[in-house]
Amino acid sequence: MAIEGMAFHKGEKILLKDAKVGVMTHALHYGTAVFEGIRGNWNSTKNQMMIFRLQEHYERLLRGANILRMNLPYSAEKLSDITVDLVKSNGYTQDVYIRPLAYKSHELVANLKLHELDDDITIIVVPFGSYIDNDKPIDCQTSSWRRPEDTMMPTGVKLSGLYTTSILAKTEAVASNFDEAILLNYDGTVSEGSGENLFMIRDNKIITPTETDNCLLGITRDSIIEIAEKELGISVIERQIHRSELYLADEIFLTGTAAHVTSVGSLDNRKIGSGQIGELTKKLQELYFSIVIDDESVKKKSNYSKWLTSFSV
Repeated sequence: MAIEGMAFHKGEKILLKDAKVGVMTHALHYGTAVFEGIRGNWNSTKNQMMIFRLQEHYERLLRGANILRMNLPYSAEKLSDITVDLVKSNGYTQDVYIRPLAYKSHELVANLKLHELDDDITIIVVPFGSYIDNDKPIDCQTSSWRRPEDTMMPTGVKLSGLYTTSILAKTEAVASNFDEAILLNYDGTVSEGSGENLFMIRDNKIITPTETDNCLLGITRDSIIEIAEKELGISVIERQIHRSELYLADEIFLTGTAAHVTSVGSLDNRKIGSGQIGELTKKLQELYFSIVIDDESVKKKSNYSKWLTSFSV
């Protein structure tokens, strides 16, 4: 029997099919919302759900809500508790994607003053497989669309309106038979993928754009930086990257909640390195996957249990 999904909506747990908003909702018209993507990874050996860095996601959501002048009556800890209860209620024994959406709920379309509008939050849980096939390298295209500057729209948090650029870039890439898009800043330097942070490896050095390069302050990005340092003894260099440097890289990989750690085999029809998953990328993939599902068969130097909220469904 199919599971009838549950959602947290307007302060209570209800059937997902009943979680609706009106057509005059402010966020629908103006993109005045902030969201998160949170992974729940199913460990079939332990029969447990492993939610990755749950509280950190909500801390970032609340930072974005603050930028949009939202007054939500929840702490990151409370939202985490609500989410665990909701995942248990849904009962999925497989990988899930958790989507919290904080939004301007006022049904008023002719008001551009954030502080005069009501706020609310909805949380949904859906089964979720692979966003990108991580078992093989992907082909990317440099997008004709540019990443907005932080002075135009805050880029360090997940604002709904900001993702229109990512959607245009991803659509353009896929329509041209590529798997993913890489976005540049207005000055032509590298920012990120359509929904992922970017890392470049050259001469055994791992390099990623800085937060001032208008990239999202990704939680998976932060995790990979820590894993590289603690497990491989490699400090990640955060600096500006020029487009041409990517073509000369030994390896490139993308990171994100949905994408996990994904190898880039080519960019703009130019092979990256061997065109296959690189040695360092493969090591980071294996370590990351072992951490998010709490696979104890992969030996690690550090304990990452602090990153996992685990429970039986």
